[in-house]
Amino acid sequence: MKRKKVKSLAFFYISPSLFFFATIGSIMNDPEINKLIAEEKKRQKKVINLIASENYVSKDVLKALGSELTNKYAEGYPGKRYYGGNEIVDKIERLAQKRAREVFKLSPKKWHVNVQALSGSPANLSVYTALIPQGGKIMGMSLDHGGHLTHGHKVSATGKFWKQVPYGVDRKTERLDYEVLMKIAKKEKPNIIVAGFTAYPRKIEWKKFREIADSCGAYLMVDMSHIAGLVAGGVHSSPFKYADVVTTTVHKTLRGPRSAIIFSKDDERELGKKIDKAIFPGLQGGPHINQIASVAVALKEAKSPEFKKYAKQILANAKSLSDELKKLGWRIVSGGTDNHLLLVDTFKNGVTGSEASDKLEKEGIIVNKNTIPNDPRSPMDPSGIRIGTAGETTRGKKEKDMINIARRIDNILKK
Repeated sequence: MKRKKVKSLAFFYISPSLFFFATIGSIMNDPEINKLIAEEKKRQKKVINLIASENYVSKDVLKALGSELTNKYAEGYPGKRYYGGNEIVDKIERLAQKRAREVFKLSPKKWHVNVQALSGSPANLSVYTALIPQGGKIMGMSLDHGGHLTHGHKVSATGKFWKQVPYGVDRKTERLDYEVLMKIAKKEKPNIIVAGFTAYPRKIEWKKFREIADSCGAYLMVDMSHIAGLVAGGVHSSPFKYADVVTTTVHKTLRGPRSAIIFSKDDERELGKKIDKAIFPGLQGGPHINQIASVAVALKEAKSPEFKKYAKQILANAKSLSDELKKLGWRIVSGGTDNHLLLVDTFKNGVTGSEASDKLEKEGIIVNKNTIPNDPRSPMDPSGIRIGTAGETTRGKKEKDMINIARRIDNILKK
């Protein structure tokens, strides 16, 4: 794989299937927007992007997203639309569902797939709407320990309509303690348990989550938004053997457009039918067919041998970056990482998360400020930063590059 270096250690490569920062179509007749798009494209090219929830899509994904499919209104589901002219659209949506099952090796007889959710938050909201009575309990990880707003946090709609039963990581190990989770579940008896996180750097034991859910009669929902590409690439264990419902965004490690997919077990409980109704007509109107087609393109790419190599490289890069930062004297939450992200306790070295983020951005390195477990500081000025390697791996970086990035981060933050 050839790589072209540019300033600030940022570089990208071109292959037959991937052309990052591609320009789709001709220059538009709106000079203001065209200029801003050009500026953003330039910004993306010149920085080192370590945002754990961002990635770079292929030119084919962009083409589908910007296609004439955006003109079609297709309220309903394949074969059951409320508008005419959807015979082609039906084929596109069914193809996306088929490819979603293929990527994760799922039987069409056992798993239902919904590809209409516009993003991860409405996908999660639809699951709760379908399966949990108003006022019921969602057992999800606390936001400050690495959970997501839509796992029942009080400022989210999911925390207003349902009650969160929070759990976190062990204070000493900064890892999940499944025995503690079992005790919480048995005591609180939640309606649903959410496994899957936005800032947890370790592998997740799905079987133990299944045992915890069974102990209190709860549904087990896995939100694998961050690690979906790692699961597809075979470098993280799959949750499908144990979960009742699996939700995921497509734009993180799965390297697709901003969208979401909901998988549900197809059994006598009819979870799929309930979730479909929650999406439409419950929460959304007509689906974004251009988005669904773009998802289908990304899923096809995720089945390729190249994608498996990519997923493996993500992990190698994250470990290399983590190890080098540790050598340079930075505390890594939980001692390291098993996936694509790591949390750095910058405040231990006298730098707040906000200060670290701002300093790095001025030097062309983009991260996000982030709370760490048991953080005494506020989310707006927390004690750490979150770093991810998926985007820069897409751009061709390897372990040696991550060592150089770690050293550069160290130099910037210690100025």
